[in-house]
Amino acid sequence: MKNKAIKKYVLWGVFVVVMLVGFLWPLPNYIEGPGDASNLSKIVKIQNHPDKRKGMFMLTSVSIAQARPFTYLYAKLNPHYSVESDDSVTAGQNMTEYDKVQHFYMESSINEAIYTAYKHANQPVKRTYNGIYILNIERQSKFYHALRVGDVVVKVDGHHFKSSTGFVNYVKHQRVGQKLTVTYRRNGHSHQVTKRLIQIAGHRPGIGITLTDDVKVKPKVPIKVDPGQVGGPSGGLMFSLQIYSQLTNRNLRHGQKVAGTGTIDADGNVGEIGGIDKKVIAAKRNGAKVFLAPYLKPTKLILKYEPGHQTNYQLAKQTAKKYAPNMKVIPVATFDQAVSALSKE
Repeated sequence: MKNKAIKKYVLWGVFVVVMLVGFLWPLPNYIEGPGDASNLSKIVKIQNHPDKRKGMFMLTSVSIAQARPFTYLYAKLNPHYSVESDDSVTAGQNMTEYDKVQHFYMESSINEAIYTAYKHANQPVKRTYNGIYILNIERQSKFYHALRVGDVVVKVDGHHFKSSTGFVNYVKHQRVGQKLTVTYRRNGHSHQVTKRLIQIAGHRPGIGITLTDDVKVKPKVPIKVDPGQVGGPSGGLMFSLQIYSQLTNRNLRHGQKVAGTGTIDADGNVGEIGGIDKKVIAAKRNGAKVFLAPYLKPTKLILKYEPGHQTNYQLAKQTAKKYAPNMKVIPVATFDQAVSALSKE
């Protein structure tokens, strides 16, 4: 009896350890799967412009979580989930830097969406360029220990430019090893640092940073957009449609749940994103009948080096055909195309 009791406790102990390891032991991978499809009328608030129309625009997302042994196995067995490497998700950044970049992407997409929607609705809106936002810093950069992800470069050698292109062109015409003074803003304070340029891709001089434009918009009609914990740039198109429909009171949804994804720029161009197959599943789970998918016609060069290349629209259409046959997938390349297509639904 004593031996049986000991054996029982040992088996229970092994079981508990296996469960703890299976659910809690972190792996150097991430699990991506369908996220949520949120009602944008709950996120966007415009003074004196409530959302009165039936149906809803939906902001789709991809869920990301660090892999554990059991979730890794689940993702391998479930077609709606995928296992991604650490580098492919975070690009080598720690989670603090990654979250900061994702927050900036979201803020940037909201700003561009506001600008696009207000401009198309003939509402006054001012767009201000602040400088270049640092998304990543290469370890070999001489500026690695001085600059941080989230800093905004406002001048190089005392020169301020009106776009990131101006900054890049100025640095490109310097020499490898030449000293360069960067004026940057961090937490509202201005700083300067002088270091030497390194050799980057194409054997040209560079600081060794990944960057994007830092743009702020100020509309005359007050607006508040609160996406909560969702990050990334892919909500731009859907934000712009929600804002535009509230400003103009146009009936673009016709009582339907309309989901979709895609970046938006100041000219109203829609850009491709990652994980669109998972977003289609999220939209289907939340009752969407229409899904707007970015479509960028692949160039001959892309098809040459990637014969099996799939556009966002093709992958979305393929996913919907298999898992959401009653959902209509619409390809869009611009904001105007999206409005035109929805007007005909």
